[in-house]
Amino acid sequence: MLEVGKKAPDFSLLNQDEKKISLKDYVGQKVILYFYPKDDTSGCTKEACSFSDDLPKFSKVDAVILGVSPDSVKSHKKFSEKYKLKFDILADDEKNVVEKYGVWKEKSMYGRKYMGVERTTFIIDEKGKIKKIFNKVKVDGHNKEVLEALKE
Repeated sequence: MLEVGKKAPDFSLLNQDEKKISLKDYVGQKVILYFYPKDDTSGCTKEACSFSDDLPKFSKVDAVILGVSPDSVKSHKKFSEKYKLKFDILADDEKNVVEKYGVWKEKSMYGRKYMGVERTTFIIDEKGKIKKIFNKVKVDGHNKEVLEALKE
């Protein structure tokens, strides 16, 4: 289980443009690493667009945003272009990173149990340590909540 103060696990994944992105590329910057269940669904779209709209505010505090879901690079490309997202979304189609970060969990909908991503956001500091974890994120106002936490 990951905890505040521990080193964030490194990873390398492809973004929507098939470019390899690694967490270690961002040493010296704050990273908002958010995990979401699926491209182009209502909650995930709202969350991505909120982060994208507030990107200038995140840039002012020297923070980058990285979204991660188990969807494919092709799916991310369509999602990113459709909503004109201004940050990288990473394809974890083998589910290695969602498992490493402990966000791949049993979920339940209409009485049916299945495995999926629990919407979670990690703030990682300039040294690669976890500064804050937001579990079971509620989309409304989450981007503002993250911005506030960055100012702490």
